[in-house]
Amino acid sequence: MRQLAPGDGDPHRAALEAIALEGVRSGKLSVSQAPRLLGVASRYEMDGFLKEHGVLLNVSVEDVQRDTEIALQARK
Repeated sequence: MRQLAPGDGDPHRAALEAIALEGVRSGKLSVSQAPRLLGVASRYEMDGFLKEHGVLLNVSVEDVQRDTEIALQARK
């Protein structure tokens, strides 16, 4: 699995991650825009990245139910 945190000290990657984190935290970037900025394909990977950096999402029960229904439909 691709690591989001820059292990090689890449300043460009660190800057992109800082922009994505602050964008989501401030509400200026949606949770679907941030992964595109970072080139992350998995929502779960992005959720883990945000959680690791203390950015907790305001997710409702309805959001989870909708995501579950969409995922179940995709499996058919």
